Amino acid sequence: MNNRVVITGLGVVAPNGVGLGQFTEAIKNGKSGIEFHPHLKEKGFSCCIGGIPKVTEEQKLEYLTALQLRGFNSTSILYGCMAAIDAWKDAGFLVDENTYLDYDSGLIFGTGTSGIEKFRESIYKIDEQKVRRLGSTSVVQTMASGISAYLGGILGFGNQVTTNSSACTTGTEALLMGFERIKTGKAKRMLVGSSSDSSLYSWGGFDAMRVMTFKHNETPEKGSRPMSETASGFVPGSGAGALVLESLESALERNAPIYAEVLGGNINSGGQRNGGTLTAPNADAVQKCIEDAITDASISARHIDAINGHLTATSKDSLEIENWTKALQRKGQDFPFINSLKSQIGHCLAASGAIESVASVLQIKNQFVFPNINCEDVHPEISNLISTEKIPTKFINKELNIIAKASFGFGDVNACVIFKKYS
Repeated sequence: MNNRVVITGLGVVAPNGVGLGQFTEAIKNGKSGIEFHPHLKEKGFSCCIGGIPKVTEEQKLEYLTALQLRGFNSTSILYGCMAAIDAWKDAGFLVDENTYLDYDSGLIFGTGTSGIEKFRESIYKIDEQKVRRLGSTSVVQTMASGISAYLGGILGFGNQVTTNSSACTTGTEALLMGFERIKTGKAKRMLVGSSSDSSLYSWGGFDAMRVMTFKHNETPEKGSRPMSETASGFVPGSGAGALVLESLESALERNAPIYAEVLGGNINSGGQRNGGTLTAPNADAVQKCIEDAITDASISARHIDAINGHLTATSKDSLEIENWTKALQRKGQDFPFINSLKSQIGHCLAASGAIESVASVLQIKNQFVFPNINCEDVHPEISNLISTEKIPTKFINKELNIIAKASFGFGDVNACVIFKKYS
């Protein structure tokens, strides 16, 4: 089978906006979600800024029951449940524990780490010989597939229900895995996405690696600077993004609103060869990932109107732009528009691919290009490759037909997806 696959629902929990409406307005206006966090300074972090979604206790109760929230402290699972449930409702479905088991619907929802706070709490209780006080949810909160376990039960899915984990590539990989399942007729609908927590224990390792900026503790909104000459490292973020993928036939049967179509994509690895390492990309593999995604989507590189890049505000931004120019064989003024959501929300790690895919789809649906903030001083290595006009710093109303979204993760793993305006 070769089913067409469309997107019928979106959900997002991001540092600059919780919920689709708030998030859409934020990215249009270039609103930063990066703030100074005193508790990071208290713990001796060099980078004391980050992106944390603003979720109230009342909001939590809209998604999880008081019983589920008892002893619950996994923000990764919380953000993921919120984004996924919103996306499912946005696609026109009910969330009801009494619904029939749905064998036509499944989910692939990824994460990097889950329940580190719960792990820490559990270790202390075990060390103090208080094992029986761990609580009944300590296992599901700390197992890697905790997010899909929660969602699978809340939504009653009977198709594949699983969690993937591929560092910063996780969300884009989940989307493409769900896409393949529908394309080949193994499911009618797949809820896909990824989440990442805002734990000190997740962010601390990156701070120790000195890959996060320490220069903007006094000016947090200026800290995340992808493609900028004055970029000094990434800013950590957290949250979740979710998309409902559906066969076109199923969507039309339901008369469902359609945001965009997924034309195709590709997932590969650089094998940590030819310059690729645990933390650096193999440039040849990145270019091949993009080229093969274009081939899978049955388009020409010239058809791409805009790119939502990975672009983390590190020294590898210039290399990423170079890889795009080589893969597309387009440079200078001929290059598509390109933006990085990380300028507004920081690097949301495992959640980044999903949140950024939601932003990409919103651009297609609403026909705009969101601005790159903090990029008035484009890095000269980048401006030598592409026109700075293609790196917009202001909101642009723009007719968009095709957007490419890519993610490149620790371990030298890559994913690229091609979205198209539905017609």
